[in-house]
Amino acid sequence: MSPHSTPPDLRLPPYASTSRCQKGPDMPLRFRDNISTAETDYGTVLLDERAGAYWELNPTATLVVRTLLDGGEESDAAAALVREFDIEQALALRDVETLVQELRTSGLAS
Repeated sequence: MSPHSTPPDLRLPPYASTSRCQKGPDMPLRFRDNISTAETDYGTVLLDERAGAYWELNPTATLVVRTLLDGGEESDAAAALVREFDIEQALALRDVETLVQELRTSGLAS
């Protein structure tokens, strides 16, 4: 994923499966110091102040990120998705892990 002038979406489907996932340690999610966030009616916008690039999280991804930033673990974020969307726990956890991996791989979070 690379920054664009039009924000790419970091999305969790409301609700379809994501197919790629790499398991890693369930470490707390933190945005890097140069990342600013703003919640909107449509999710959350992430701004990389150094690069001048921004991304948009859809409402589903915003729920996951909010849960993780509030100190929850990936399993807590998956449980929030299960409650909100009545999906299977395994699917929710896989989607949370995929989103976290994408945020870290893109350099937005550690």
